[in-house]
Amino acid sequence: MSARDDILAALPGNAPAGTIEREAAALLLAPERPAVAPAQLEAEFLGKLTLPSVAATHDRIGSLAELPAAIARYLAGHGLPAALYLPPDPRLDACDWSTTGRRAEVAPDEPAALAIARCGIAETGSLVFETGRAAPMLPNFLTLHHIVLLAAADIVAHLEEAILPGAQPRAHYWVTGVSGTTDIEGTYVRGAHGPRYLHVILLDHLLVD
Repeated sequence: MSARDDILAALPGNAPAGTIEREAAALLLAPERPAVAPAQLEAEFLGKLTLPSVAATHDRIGSLAELPAAIARYLAGHGLPAALYLPPDPRLDACDWSTTGRRAEVAPDEPAALAIARCGIAETGSLVFETGRAAPMLPNFLTLHHIVLLAAADIVAHLEEAILPGAQPRAHYWVTGVSGTTDIEGTYVRGAHGPRYLHVILLDHLLVD
């Protein structure tokens, strides 16, 4: 008996052709992209965001002025110093950071950094970022705690809808959950290649460029 025969013999009993055809047809009964009502986008996104495979937490603010307090709550809740890296985004200058230290540079294993996502994807719980002068990429991969500001109005239903209009940056990058690996003895390790924690702060108002 050949190796191929050994493999085939180890498989469960062969299903009749009719059974296979019915199972294949059943896969096409449901829409490939289930419709998501606009009112459910946020709930769908948060549901994916908090799955064990994504392992993120979230908070909500009504205005950009509430951002420093929301960040301070998160940092205090994790026993972190009241300081973090902030990107050079002029929209953040209007906030009162007097109780939270602003770091303009970031070092490996920096405790926390803030980033602003261009959109969130309800289908997967992913966040989409753009690179640019006001949004450097590297800090988002060096810190242990990745804190992300996302306008609730910027949540889309499906991956295909995350194509962003306007002039394109040099790069987009998508983040779905925390960094993790099982490369070492099959043991899951968080933060192996990037942040160990992901925290999303939803903003009720639009973020105006």
